Amino acid sequence: MAELRSFIFIDRLQPQTLCYLGTWIKGTLPRAHMAAQIIEVAPGIDIEPITDVALKHAEVAAGVLVVERQFGYLEFHGETGSVKAAAEGVLDALGADATSAVRPQILASKIISSIDHQHAFLINRNKIGSMVLPGESMYVLEVQPASYAIVATNEAEKAADIKVVDYRMIGATGRVYLSGKEADVRQAAEAAEDALRGLT
Repeated sequence: MAELRSFIFIDRLQPQTLCYLGTWIKGTLPRAHMAAQIIEVAPGIDIEPITDVALKHAEVAAGVLVVERQFGYLEFHGETGSVKAAAEGVLDALGADATSAVRPQILASKIISSIDHQHAFLINRNKIGSMVLPGESMYVLEVQPASYAIVATNEAEKAADIKVVDYRMIGATGRVYLSGKEADVRQAAEAAEDALRGLT
């Protein structure tokens, strides 16, 4: 039986969160403000029959299907009702409910004020989102399970005028990098962590 590590419904994908996702997904691209569902399971191969159920259950499009040694990931999106119907089909097939998922655990959370130009350069070499600029403040977050990084990013973007520099939602832990003016970054950090705590 698959361990349900995350079962995440996103009501409206925010533009930067969506665009960052679009830089690496291999499936169908979602559009801004679409609903999305993200599912993480262990062992990884168990995501395959879950994908089969979701795509046959309702009119949704798959964006992410990743099978790792330990964990498997699925993201699908579409109209809100269809996404919810496909998600319910998955839960029925698993004999589970949404509360069966592992709760997010914040492992690290820091705000770095007025980033040095060398630090900004090093971060920007490894990112595929926006660039952090010298003098901006930056928020970094590490969360487990990894897929909760997209929730933190999406909710932070809803709450404040920030830039999405990077977020990683696959692997042993999830990571988020956001930048902007100090006050905006603090507001985004609060929204991200409130969203994660709301899921515990």
